[in-house]
Amino acid sequence: MLWSEHAAAPPALPVPDGDLWVFGYGSLMWDPGFPHDAIVPAEIEGYSRAFCVRSHGHRGSPVRPGLVVGLQPGGRCRGLAIRAEARHKASILDYLWRREMTLADGYAPQRVVARLDDGRTIRALTFVADLEHEAYAGALSVEQAARRIATAEGQRGTNRDYLARTLARLTELGIQDPGLTALGEAVVALACRPDPQFPC
Repeated sequence: MLWSEHAAAPPALPVPDGDLWVFGYGSLMWDPGFPHDAIVPAEIEGYSRAFCVRSHGHRGSPVRPGLVVGLQPGGRCRGLAIRAEARHKASILDYLWRREMTLADGYAPQRVVARLDDGRTIRALTFVADLEHEAYAGALSVEQAARRIATAEGQRGTNRDYLARTLARLTELGIQDPGLTALGEAVVALACRPDPQFPC
């Protein structure tokens, strides 16, 4: 899209005073999709990353939904704090709303406190899993999640690719996420012994 400082932000995401920071923990880490002038490692408390949101479009279909990352209550999560360019603030909020709340599904916007690696704390916008939404998949076992991810494909590619790119970015950043690592290993194992009867 053409970024314009005159675009209107959605009413549900009022334009904050000062810098707009966005906390990315999944695809925003490797595909922000908006102009930014800083991107730094950060951590939030009170939420943890999990493949817990069903994807019926981007990485799956209505018949065979995939799974994408969401933030669930509890624990902590390391990711990236992305500072948006001030002149594009309103249009970036519009873009994020369409990406996470319209084109995707099952998320809720939340402002969180993120601690940067240099010790500063900032308030950042992020999108957490909406536990009341029908797209919330709940607590799945590694095997259950792996079987869905191994077979799902949507408008933006396979669910396997989404997982692989997320894991690759975490590795680049030196972020340890044992849960996602185990999930990636389980998906690879399934790919090595394809089973047409995956109960997805």
